[in-house]
Amino acid sequence: MSLPQPVRGTHDLLPEDFRRHAHVRDTARDIAARFGYAEMATPIFEFTEVFARTMGETSDVVSKEMYSFETRGGESMTLRPEYTAGICRSFISNGLQQNVPFKVFANGPMFRYERPQKGRQRQFHQIDLECIGAPEAKADVEVIAVAASILQTLGVMDSCTLQINTLGDVESRQAYRAALVEYFSAHEADLSEDSKSRLTRNPLRILDSKDKGDQALVENAPVFTDYLNEFSTEFFAEVLEGLDLLGITYELNRRLVRGLDYYTHTAFEYVTTELGAQGAVIAGGRYDGLIETLGGKPTPGIGWAGGIERLALLAENVPAIDRPVAVIPVGDAAIQMATKLAHQLRLDGISVEMAFKGNVGKRMKRANKLSARAAILIGEDELARNACTFRDLDAGTQEEVKLSDLTATLANLK
Repeated sequence: MSLPQPVRGTHDLLPEDFRRHAHVRDTARDIAARFGYAEMATPIFEFTEVFARTMGETSDVVSKEMYSFETRGGESMTLRPEYTAGICRSFISNGLQQNVPFKVFANGPMFRYERPQKGRQRQFHQIDLECIGAPEAKADVEVIAVAASILQTLGVMDSCTLQINTLGDVESRQAYRAALVEYFSAHEADLSEDSKSRLTRNPLRILDSKDKGDQALVENAPVFTDYLNEFSTEFFAEVLEGLDLLGITYELNRRLVRGLDYYTHTAFEYVTTELGAQGAVIAGGRYDGLIETLGGKPTPGIGWAGGIERLALLAENVPAIDRPVAVIPVGDAAIQMATKLAHQLRLDGISVEMAFKGNVGKRMKRANKLSARAAILIGEDELARNACTFRDLDAGTQEEVKLSDLTATLANLK
């Protein structure tokens, strides 16, 4: 009989992996809070329509990658492939229009059926930031600044580059869309099958194509900046001025797009070359038409999502695990007292390891394996004096300490 294995595209977060994972999550949460973003969570599954309407029926995620299922009542549900749609749905269904700007941070697992590779799994985890109800360019600058602060704190900024572009307002986007349709229609015979299907429904997505033939055509395609109206040009200039003011460096990438019509103005990605083909670690943009697409009142918004697994692979300054103190009874008579002492030290906020069995030698070996900072030995002689033998395992010193002074002694350990 074969041994059980995890499902393809999933992985176990073992203690060391989870420590790095939690470091990314906690760092992002703390920094988001400094910028005034409160934490929230949405259900892990939603009605399929929530994602189909917001991500587009023709997108790869909706057409190929979503984990959808039918309930016993005949309703179609989908495990969330991303966070933004659920947060916007929550904004509408909870009547939060009076709470703008609605600034929130979230994190959790996402699900997409795609080919597993480094930094990309079928169940993966994201941090997410959304600012809903703020039409100002300053909001764009702020959400990018949050991302920059997170990357800086994680120690990965030196390996990342901010790429940024503008998608313009609705008027500019429609003009550009028409120019793309005209250009690619003249080369339709040379397009891939996927891009042919996108030509009339979603031509901007052709710019994202990974097909080499499509990419060759994209090289000579019209550029968005040639179709920006005055308002869109000024809005983007204000975003760039804000980034300059904060010292956030960037590269203009005129081919960086978002395919769906509700995306407007700023689109950005923090990309790295450290993870092979999976270059984006944080990506986002402005989605002024999304709330309306879901049935809400027209409400601007901007946000981003970041892959926790990818950031955990890059993070350099993960804090070391707290080294425990080992409590070791010497003889059976001391076991009960050692158990009580270990419990009290834990209540005092000290990490304590106490083996369930074994002689002193075996217990000391376990303490060394766990890289314990100190060992506290209690035997009948020490019990009679209401004391213990305290060994500083780093310094190699040993002394007798009164039990009443033990917490203070441990607090002085470096």
